[in-house]
Amino acid sequence: MTTLIRVASLEDIPALRELINESVRALSLAYYTPQQVESGLLHIFGVDVQLIVDRTYFVAEVAGRIVGCGGWGKRKRLYGWDQPESNELDDLLEPSRDAARIRAFFVHPKWSRRGIGRQIMLECEEECWNAGFQRMELVATLSGEPLYSALGYTKTDRTEMRTRDGKSLSAFRMEKFLGKEPRRSTQERPIAVEVK
Repeated sequence: MTTLIRVASLEDIPALRELINESVRALSLAYYTPQQVESGLLHIFGVDVQLIVDRTYFVAEVAGRIVGCGGWGKRKRLYGWDQPESNELDDLLEPSRDAARIRAFFVHPKWSRRGIGRQIMLECEEECWNAGFQRMELVATLSGEPLYSALGYTKTDRTEMRTRDGKSLSAFRMEKFLGKEPRRSTQERPIAVEVK
């Protein structure tokens, strides 16, 4: 079946909210308690409108339905969504010295383990390279770490994502250095890929 990877739009927000809730509730329970999952959905996992406005957020569609999403940030925020704690978090990164941020990857539970996250990541890495970044950085949940490790990201530190209601979710800081040549021009969007 063909999956279309395209830049997300503001019109996608309702479908993205639904996808994120389904993804987190189904795929995180093997790693976190139900209380941690619900707290995470309230305070950490959600639609980051700034990524959509920056045109650095992508969706994967199958037969017109969004089954995956993820993006990259050129701002200082590492994770979380539209709840900035200070204006500094929206400051732009400097590609010559800073790492781009991989952000907000979610896949519908019925479509996990089919290469959708990988395809979105390839698109993000290509965009980051073309924007002048040579290094990527992210905070991986315990459920997301296997995907990022398989894509060549290495753990740099263990960390905790703390919520405003006092919960804490274990996570890993991870990074990756990009290769010397981009794989394709970002003008070739939208792209369609075969997903098994």
